[in-house]
Amino acid sequence: MSRVFGEPVEVWLREGKPVRFVWRGRLYGVLAVLAGSTGADEPDRESWRVEASPARNVPSAVYELARDPGTGRWLISRAPGPSLR
Repeated sequence: MSRVFGEPVEVWLREGKPVRFVWRGRLYGVLAVLAGSTGADEPDRESWRVEASPARNVPSAVYELARDPGTGRWLISRAPGPSLR
């Protein structure tokens, strides 16, 4: 189960793809990029589905990161449900 958010995150990119992000004060390493898109009509619109984990001993989960085209800020749009919080 996942929850929808609109909370800000800080995202680091390498070669245009997310490699890590900070959410709720915790650093997550991106293990795999599962999907990504940039809007053809809105060049500033960017979204990524990634598999990430905050530590080696913590199971990975799927997160969706999106850049707000109006502000350029990154938001987390989907994250695992309460059991992994």
